[in-house]
Amino acid sequence: MVNHHDSITFQKTKRFAVKIIRFSNTLIAEKKEYIISRQVLRSGTAIGANTRECWNAQSKADFISKLSIALKEADETQYWLEILVESEMIDQACFEELNSDLKEIIALLTASIKTAKLNLNKEKNSNL
Repeated sequence: MVNHHDSITFQKTKRFAVKIIRFSNTLIAEKKEYIISRQVLRSGTAIGANTRECWNAQSKADFISKLSIALKEADETQYWLEILVESEMIDQACFEELNSDLKEIIALLTASIKTAKLNLNKEKNSNL
């Protein structure tokens, strides 16, 4: 069995959470932006938290649910970053760096969810 700490998705979401914490602190310190910085902090760190929770899921359906929540949080984080760049609170380079990480995380989560759903359906069909 693979240790969740060795999971590429877990490692990337954890690194992203650390980046988001630093990013949020910078937004507050340099731009005095408190509301959206808290939103992006919450959703950006929740991605990794939900990814980690999935390793202790009570069932395959719970595993899929946790990954789906992580995907929703990633999408929300992407929304807040788009708002920040479009309102010129952050520059395009900052946006591109974080958004590039998010796109990779979204792709990993989407693939994991798809695989987990296929495996769950195979299991259901083999029990018929």
